[in-house]
Amino acid sequence: MIFKNLKKFYTMCKSIYLAKVHGDREAGFRVIERLAKLLVYPEYQFTDPTVAWWKFSKIQTFSRRFCLVESAMSLDRKFALSQLMRLVSGVEGDTSECGVYNGGSSYIILLGTAGTNKIHYLFDSYEGLSSPGDKDGKYWTPGDLNYSESSVIDNLKEFSGRFVSYKGWIPDRFNEISERRFSFVHIDVDLYEPTLNSLEFFYERMNPGGIILIDDYGFQTCPGATEAVDRFLETMPEKPVMLPSGGAFILKGITTGANVWQE
Repeated sequence: MIFKNLKKFYTMCKSIYLAKVHGDREAGFRVIERLAKLLVYPEYQFTDPTVAWWKFSKIQTFSRRFCLVESAMSLDRKFALSQLMRLVSGVEGDTSECGVYNGGSSYIILLGTAGTNKIHYLFDSYEGLSSPGDKDGKYWTPGDLNYSESSVIDNLKEFSGRFVSYKGWIPDRFNEISERRFSFVHIDVDLYEPTLNSLEFFYERMNPGGIILIDDYGFQTCPGATEAVDRFLETMPEKPVMLPSGGAFILKGITTGANVWQE
């Protein structure tokens, strides 16, 4: 064991030397990843920092505005959201988000529907999470992820007139938009009950080709949300397509094959 740790230490020192003396950025990234695995979490995986989109000026601006207190992994998910929005540009119907937090995801959705007459509907308690149930594990507590409605509206002020915010616990106010049809819905409510409630309401109101993106699917911190998705889709032709950055989506009306990686 001592020899193994000494070998790891030597390898890191060598990588630091290469990064410093030769300006080897790749070596520097490997050092950071090894340190994280050694000191924090052995199975931790970094996103490749050399991907081109990280340098997009609009991404940098968005990151400074919405992701300063979050990780680069959150930015990965936001970028995935922006790309999925492109797939529904030709699909009729409004958009919605369940679980808004600071409005970052809604900002991206509204960017993606610019130049259309689509309305974006926001649903959030603006009091943080409700009480986790038996299926939700121990990670979350009531009130987590609290963000005020006024702050969200301010963050989205450049899209004024294109969105409507509904303050309340899910699903209490869904009935107010029961006559609408949708092209894109983002569900980010972390817990079993509101995730299931959101799917039950929006699935039947999605137009063919529309996307439902479930941000919390597949995370160990959100077992309830994952179970809710699997339960709801058990008898449906659509199955969750998992994203490498976390989360999953379905395309309404598209039969999905089995996930060969999932046991």
